[in-house]
Amino acid sequence: MQRKVIFQGRLLPLALLAPQLAITVMFFFWPAGRAIYQSLLREDAFGLSSEFVGLENFQDVLSDPNWLNAALNSLVFSGCVAGLALGLALFLAVQADKSLRGVTIYRSLLIWPYAVAPAVAAVLWLFLFQPQVGLIGRWLNAVGIGWDYRLNGRDAMILIVIAAAWKQVAYNFIFFLAGLQSIPASVLEAAAIDGARPTRRFWSIIFPLLSPTTFFLLVVNLTYAFFETFGIIHALTSGGPGQATETLIYKVYVDGVQNLNLGLSSAQSVILMVLVIALTAVQFRAVEKKVHY
Repeated sequence: MQRKVIFQGRLLPLALLAPQLAITVMFFFWPAGRAIYQSLLREDAFGLSSEFVGLENFQDVLSDPNWLNAALNSLVFSGCVAGLALGLALFLAVQADKSLRGVTIYRSLLIWPYAVAPAVAAVLWLFLFQPQVGLIGRWLNAVGIGWDYRLNGRDAMILIVIAAAWKQVAYNFIFFLAGLQSIPASVLEAAAIDGARPTRRFWSIIFPLLSPTTFFLLVVNLTYAFFETFGIIHALTSGGPGQATETLIYKVYVDGVQNLNLGLSSAQSVILMVLVIALTAVQFRAVEKKVHY
């Protein structure tokens, strides 16, 4: 027999919601509102005077070749990070879901990278890919592959993609493993009895049943690549060489903190927010149709 809890009055439900609402207003709606308001102003570098300019900041941003370059870098970077992080996490989750000796230890070790701070993760990969002293960087140059992320924009992009994806693999691994363990064993056993090989069972049964998890992680990973990779880019390449790894979130920092152009930086923040919201909406309308719940 189920018991239903009915709140008497409105005071208690509002009191329970108040902390979460306060946090949301303080750390999301208030900064977003300030960014929108700031994007309509033009201030001097010291913030002593301001002038209302309407949409001029947005016009300057959208006509700036450097911003368009950062937008293209963001699309390439986010797509590569999401694809690499999801693919590697799914592979590791499938392997960790098997009956192996010491599988619990393997699962624990695969989760650890998520606890590493982005700047620390960047330094770890810097030690590996540094052209002179890095283990992998020296080996690449020794075998004839000219590797130098400080001078080659392609190498720099590869490095930040690897570092950002490695940081996110552990998060994806947890969800994929939980999704795999929720699939009934009887379904896979029936497919095996019918003669389906492991590869056929994965693509015909396991992967379709993981589509809700994959869709959720796709949205999360793209949002992560757009917003949460500043520390990795700043520690590894600082947007270089020659702005080859300058993404939208990093350009907001460059214009706002380094160049002290607060109006232009705020306009870029608003545009970035709109782009991510639009991208998420497109995913929900297009990709979710292929998701089977």
